[in-house]
Amino acid sequence: MITTLLYSLTGMVLFGMGLFTLIVHSHPLRKILAVNVMATGVFLILVATAYIPFGKGAIDPVPHAMVLTGIVVSVSVTALALILACRLQETSNLDLRAKTKQSSNTKESGT
Repeated sequence: MITTLLYSLTGMVLFGMGLFTLIVHSHPLRKILAVNVMATGVFLILVATAYIPFGKGAIDPVPHAMVLTGIVVSVSVTALALILACRLQETSNLDLRAKTKQSSNTKESGT
């Protein structure tokens, strides 16, 4: 009983920390990490609620299967989000380079 409560509270704290970080920070990498922390909290809560003490009944494999499926989906979504964040960084760097090049060209032609 105390173990289930401890895991559930830890999952809620992880979810809360991830939600806070998701709202407060604007950097894409921090947002991706925050979503991963939130997902870990949800997985921990699901595992804690699926816990049945030894000898109290049959084990329900559905929550464990949901957690395993969620982990696979979470890894895939994280990979996609990191690729998109890299593309966003490259695009913003190209825009910054173009603006810098334009401003240097106007300074050179003005002098």
